[in-house]
Amino acid sequence: MEMMRGSQSGTERAISSAQGGGGGSGSNRIAAINVDTSSTPTGPVVSINDHNKHFDKDTDHQKPGWRKFLSFVGPGFLVSLAYLDPGNLETDLQAGANHGYELLWVILIGLIFALIIQSLAANLGVSTGKHLSELCKAEYPKFVKYCLWLLAEVAVIAADIPEVIGTAFALNILFNIPVWTGVLITGFSTLLLLGLQRYGVRKLELLIAVLVFIMAACFFGEMSYVKPPASDVLKGMFIPKLNGQGATGDAIALLGALVMPHNLFLHSALVLSRKVPKSVRGINDACRFFLIESGFALLVAFLINVAVISVSGAVCSAKNLLSEDESRCSDLTLNSASFLLQNVLGRSSSTIYAIALLASGQSSTITGTYAGQYIMQGFLDLKMKKWTRNLMTRMIAITPSLIVSIIGGSSGAGRLIIIASMILSFELPFALIPLLKFSSSKTKMGPHVNSIFIIVFSWILGLAIIGINIYYLSTGFVDWLIHNSLPKVANIFVGIIVFPIMAIYILSVIYLTFRRDKVVTFIEPVNHNSAVQAQMEDGVGVVGSDKVHYREDLADIPLPQ
Repeated sequence: MEMMRGSQSGTERAISSAQGGGGGSGSNRIAAINVDTSSTPTGPVVSINDHNKHFDKDTDHQKPGWRKFLSFVGPGFLVSLAYLDPGNLETDLQAGANHGYELLWVILIGLIFALIIQSLAANLGVSTGKHLSELCKAEYPKFVKYCLWLLAEVAVIAADIPEVIGTAFALNILFNIPVWTGVLITGFSTLLLLGLQRYGVRKLELLIAVLVFIMAACFFGEMSYVKPPASDVLKGMFIPKLNGQGATGDAIALLGALVMPHNLFLHSALVLSRKVPKSVRGINDACRFFLIESGFALLVAFLINVAVISVSGAVCSAKNLLSEDESRCSDLTLNSASFLLQNVLGRSSSTIYAIALLASGQSSTITGTYAGQYIMQGFLDLKMKKWTRNLMTRMIAITPSLIVSIIGGSSGAGRLIIIASMILSFELPFALIPLLKFSSSKTKMGPHVNSIFIIVFSWILGLAIIGINIYYLSTGFVDWLIHNSLPKVANIFVGIIVFPIMAIYILSVIYLTFRRDKVVTFIEPVNHNSAVQAQMEDGVGVVGSDKVHYREDLADIPLPQ
């Protein structure tokens, strides 16, 4: 639907006509536009409260059943693949090996927070008809818009680094090739995967999902064998602790691997591939369905992450641990973690683990490719072919991975995954704060604005994570500056460069938090005719089409129907 700029700050509400207000395609979605008063249709304006009362009195309306719910399944599960990527596996394995079960509470809080913000992202897309990057483009000044776009692209690249290294580790285990050679091969592996999609994308994604869940089944089987103490697991899950060297860094890495900024842009776009009625009740039903789907998908991801940490913690803290395995636990990476599954799989543990790791990396790459595509489209209104976009992102991600794998080998590549996860955690405010502000704004969401409880809870968690990041960033750097072996002159130059960057980071977060939103993007639907409104409630177009309008530019996303 065409975007039109209003000349006044208090933009008047536009009233949807029977044809949906433009395009001739029978639009039945709430449109995210600013309206020129000269094009506003005439007719009585009905307030949002009166509109909601009409639906409350509509006794003929029946809530959609499970068949309707299945038509909304897909976005949440595709997004949840990112919570099972090699970056998550690496941080889970190291957290379990280094701290036992003490960081399980980070997984619980992280995935509860992930459920909240992913549902907010889905609600934002459904309610406004625009995804997060498009709303950022409309709301923020040009300089801020380009900065947010650049940071979002960096987040996509940081998320792609663990997939590159995870795939290289899998190839190393399967074919005994050097890690750096595997890194080069990964530059083209995803292009092959995207090329195979034309022969049956849903079958291909189902195969990838099966392989990923095979790995999950292996860890669940191993957990039943090693039998981690239930009391210790529950304590670790519900009693927050940060004991031991590196616990704070590992906790931030866990959060960075779980709550990824590019996922917020992706989920708000994925939901637009579903046909949603234009009515308040229709949108509420869609938001509820997406919440249920995301909740189930993230519950599965939570259980898998808990199993990985529990297995790593139980095996590496065993009293009868072999000296060889003890040395592996002291520097555990994706490349050396297959021994954790020997009790269940025996000699075939390394092969099955490598196949599942390969599938995990490749499936996660699909979500990163689409996220990058819609970030670029939303911020810059620039579209690229998927293979071009994937090749560009992958080539950039390969550069640091290749350098580190050549210099530091497997252990260096493993540490790079932790660094990438920490980068994602520091990047989070620049996607999270706009999402929290937009989804809490009546000018963006209308009657679908968050409840006060969700607003307070999400802001508390969000600011807590942001505060932890800033604290760790500042204290970690100061500690390094004091204890490093560089000459004093070098330390002075490093401080002159880094401290202004830290100040800019903090000031940017404050700016995004307290800046007042100015652009009105919600237009309330108005009931002109009860029969027409009943058709809209049933998801049937009014004129010229029996389909509800949706974002055709997002319709090619390969989701199960």
